[in-house]
Amino acid sequence: MNKLEKLRKGIDRIDQEILKLLNERAYAAIEIGKEKKGSNVNCYSPEREKEVLENVVRLNQGPLPNEALRGLYREIMSASRSLEGPLKVAYLGPLATFTHLAAIRHFGSSADFMPADSIRNVFEEVDSGKAGFGVVPIENSNEGVVNYTLDMFVDSDLKVAGEIMLEISQNLLSKSGEAGKVKRIYSFLPATAQCKGWLEKNMPAVQVIDPGGSTAKAAEIASRDDEAAAIGSEAAAKLYNLKFVARDIEDGKHNFTRFLVISRDHPKRTGRDKTSIMFSIKDRPGALYDILSPLRKAGINLTKIESRPSKRKAWEYIFFMDMQGHIEDKPLKKAVERIKRDCLYLKILGSYPMVDDDKGS
Repeated sequence: MNKLEKLRKGIDRIDQEILKLLNERAYAAIEIGKEKKGSNVNCYSPEREKEVLENVVRLNQGPLPNEALRGLYREIMSASRSLEGPLKVAYLGPLATFTHLAAIRHFGSSADFMPADSIRNVFEEVDSGKAGFGVVPIENSNEGVVNYTLDMFVDSDLKVAGEIMLEISQNLLSKSGEAGKVKRIYSFLPATAQCKGWLEKNMPAVQVIDPGGSTAKAAEIASRDDEAAAIGSEAAAKLYNLKFVARDIEDGKHNFTRFLVISRDHPKRTGRDKTSIMFSIKDRPGALYDILSPLRKAGINLTKIESRPSKRKAWEYIFFMDMQGHIEDKPLKKAVERIKRDCLYLKILGSYPMVDDDKGS
């Protein structure tokens, strides 16, 4: 037996041991599932899964990189979770949208994913109980906030249960892969905005058509049209059997989209959390300054603030705000209670585990 054969035999033995341990872990997950059902506890625990991932990274001594291990363990937890019962997740569909990819990244491929035609439908699926969770886009690092998602929270009682950061890579796709054959480009409006500079430079005379819905829908249309191309993901190219006319055509090469996980409850504190609230205030000088002062005094880091017309009264606005910390943290809870005194209306949208841009989930 030569050295290569010995090394392969060694890998076979290691694989046998890994398989044995994975199944032991799965049996333990099944028992945990039984305990959760008896205690009426949700089978999905984002705070626990974050703890597992952090432990894996802390114990890792290489050579496998941390991000590879995170992805591997997300799939292990997803497969184990599916043994406890199906986890239904609604997302802005159809298949191969960036929202779909974000949902897989967060929940793992063993979840039961339910495509929805609109952001409103995602909220409705979760609100009705048909899905336990939903995934919707909230903002892009280059193009800003998704206003429709913000608007949905005004009348919804659903909570923010998590966030996902996904690096977005846009590609020009067609049946032939030849730029000279492209007479029209189908592109969802946010994707067009992300690639505006590239399109003006490389396809200035080609008509860009927004099919509505998603980049995946654009790819599906292009798959039936020999003279069309679509802007979309690598996953869309595979799904609709399209070729690459050009890769990575987004103008900003650090192009991230943030997605929110919505549910009927928000997770328990992890020690590294984010809280989202929405509120409206009286229109008077210094009103917003007074609202923010309790956060400054408590040393709470404000990570985002956006405003939207209330659509109920002219020039009345609703503010959406993200802060570091969990609503169960005493300093943050006290600051929010102080803010509420000066508000016409305040709603806590949720507290959830915070992610780093480079970790994604």
